[in-house]
Amino acid sequence: MYVSDKVIELVKTSEKEVKEEFDKVDEICEHNTLKVLQAFQNNNISEVHFNETTGYGYGDIGREAIEKIYSEIFGVEDSLVRGQFISASHALNVTLFGLLRPGDTLLSITGKPYDTLDEVIGIKDNSSSLKSFGIRYEQIDLVNDDFDYNKIEERLAKNDIRVIEVQRSRGYDLRKSITLDKMEKVIQTIRKVNNTAIIMIDNCYGEFTNKIEPSNIGADILVGSLIKNLGGGISPNGAYVVGRKELINLVAERLTLPGEGKDVGPTMGMNKKILQGLFFAPSVVASSLKTAILTSKVMENLGYKVQPKWDEPRTDIVQTIEFDDREKLIKYCQGIQMGSPIDSNSLPIPGDMPGYSDQVIMAAGAFTQGSSIELSCDGPLREPFVAFQQGGLTYEYGKLGLMKAVENIIYKD
Repeated sequence: MYVSDKVIELVKTSEKEVKEEFDKVDEICEHNTLKVLQAFQNNNISEVHFNETTGYGYGDIGREAIEKIYSEIFGVEDSLVRGQFISASHALNVTLFGLLRPGDTLLSITGKPYDTLDEVIGIKDNSSSLKSFGIRYEQIDLVNDDFDYNKIEERLAKNDIRVIEVQRSRGYDLRKSITLDKMEKVIQTIRKVNNTAIIMIDNCYGEFTNKIEPSNIGADILVGSLIKNLGGGISPNGAYVVGRKELINLVAERLTLPGEGKDVGPTMGMNKKILQGLFFAPSVVASSLKTAILTSKVMENLGYKVQPKWDEPRTDIVQTIEFDDREKLIKYCQGIQMGSPIDSNSLPIPGDMPGYSDQVIMAAGAFTQGSSIELSCDGPLREPFVAFQQGGLTYEYGKLGLMKAVENIIYKD
């Protein structure tokens, strides 16, 4: 893979400038590594837990052990960790349908959620949506990248909201991701006026980026993907839902069927991959954070608007770069693809994607299709033409991918 001396020098210089931020990431990584190791040890994980089940999946001790480990790591009563979930969006869909009933109201307090939930909620017409079942949806937008606390208190005083949704990461939006201190403040605000609403966190991209999780500061239920942070690049699919036991039971009975819930669900050889992915996850997330920090510094040095800035606190692995130029966005994503281990000879081009209203360009030379803990970069083809970069199984590979992307937009002949 050719990279010019100019790009190598630019990246080396930037790398020296971010060393203190890398040290902070390493400290978080050590903390979360110990958390994972202790959970494995406390649950006496052995080779027998790697065994597979088929059919109904009765008595799968590996599956049960995995869910106990997740419960311990998140500090919750119960967990549902399953390969039957196709994606985080699927897990969110199952969770919402599990928790909500006709006549209930879902309130998002971080504005409109990911585009992939538009048809789930009924923002975009679909005869299978929550709306089609008589479930109402409301949203309160963020104000200056923070919660609108006054509006939230005023709305919740009516005490008729069943589920409050908080999306931790930004999605295809230019707003900042939600830090845990802001999340804790809004949870306290909610509980001052309403003790019954279920606080649900879309935790995607955020796991292990801090020493604690939203479940440690009062959230009732969290949802995330196994092909993002916690899969460590090893889990081939799946998602998790963690939280209060009665809520997990409702979600499990929606995923499988009433009366069986968590007791069924074959793992078909996935247990070892889920466990091994989780074991590596703190280190992989740290590599992703370092890749994002370096990207932020390099692209800022080149004059681009970035978010977060390289020295800002982080709550997820997502890094945005604002190009204000359609072709530069495309070129940058294509450069990430060129620097990937898989399909490096492929050229991503903008195209229509299910669940998205704009054409999207997606670069991901990944071992697992759609994995965003592996270095990937994508963005909708709309102004101001922003690249959303995430992942990096190792820092070294992430740095090389960044070099190739920079080469492709700056110094390519």
